[in-house]
Amino acid sequence: MPPWALITPASRGIGAALTRRILQTTNVPVIATSRTDQNETKEKLLDGLKDVEESRLTVLKLDVLDESTIEAVASHCHSAFPKKSHHLHLAFTIPGILYPEKSPSQINAKDAVLTFQTNTLGPLLLLKHFNSFLPTKQTSLPSQQDSSTTRTTYKGLNPTLATYAIMSARVGSISDNSLGGWYSYRASKAGVNQIVKTFDNHLKAVARDHAMAVGLHPGTVRTDLSREFWGSVKKDKLFGVDWVAERLVGLCTGGIGVEGRGKCWDFDGKVVPP
Repeated sequence: MPPWALITPASRGIGAALTRRILQTTNVPVIATSRTDQNETKEKLLDGLKDVEESRLTVLKLDVLDESTIEAVASHCHSAFPKKSHHLHLAFTIPGILYPEKSPSQINAKDAVLTFQTNTLGPLLLLKHFNSFLPTKQTSLPSQQDSSTTRTTYKGLNPTLATYAIMSARVGSISDNSLGGWYSYRASKAGVNQIVKTFDNHLKAVARDHAMAVGLHPGTVRTDLSREFWGSVKKDKLFGVDWVAERLVGLCTGGIGVEGRGKCWDFDGKVVPP
C-alpha cells in the first residue's frame, strides 16, 4: 500500500519548511494546504528543489475555521489515494495563533475563542476527517528488511509505523507552568496534548503498532507567530525553520518509535511533561 504525506497548513513558517523537507528526503506524494493563493504557495514550496518532481506536490485550499474546506480536501484525498490501495503515513497538523495575555485583565473573549478554534478545534476537526486514511491493524506494512522496491517507496520513512503529529507547545504543559500568563494559548495547547493522548488510544485499538499520534514542541522558531518575542530569547534558543523541520521530521520518521506514542516531544527528542 503506497504511502502519502499531509502537511496543513504549509504556506509559510514551519509548515512550509516541513513540506520542503519531506519532498527532499522521501519519495512520497505530498498534500499541502493553504488558506489562499494555492498556486503561489506551490511555487514557493518547490523553489530551488531541482531534484523534486513537481507532480509529487499538491496544494489545496483549507481553512481550519471552515470545516467544509477540511472535508473538501479529505474528499480529494479519497479520490487520489483510495484507502484500499494507499495509506497516510506521515501527517503534520500545525494550525496556530497566539494572543499573549500577560494578566487576566488582558483576556479578550473574541481572541480567546479564535485561539481555541484555531489551535484546538482545528486539529480536532482535521483528525476527524483524516484519521481513516491511516493504516489499521489489517494493513500490510513492510518490514525494515524488505525489498529494494519497498526501501525506495518508503525512503526517509519508518516503513513499519505511520505517524500523525499535532503541533503543541511546551507552555501547554500544566506541570511545567511556573510563569503563568498566556492564558488562552496555554489552555489551547493543553487541549492539544489531551487530543493527542485520546487519539493515540484510539489508534492503539484500531491500528495497534501500525500507527501512532504524537504532539510536537518546536521551540521558539523564527516565524511570524513568535516575532514579538525574538528579542527576549537567547540566540542559541531561537531556531531557524529549516533546522526545526529537520529535527521534527527526524523524530517522526524513526527518532521516537512506537514506545513514545501519545506523548508530546520537543525538538531535542525529550518528552514535554503533561
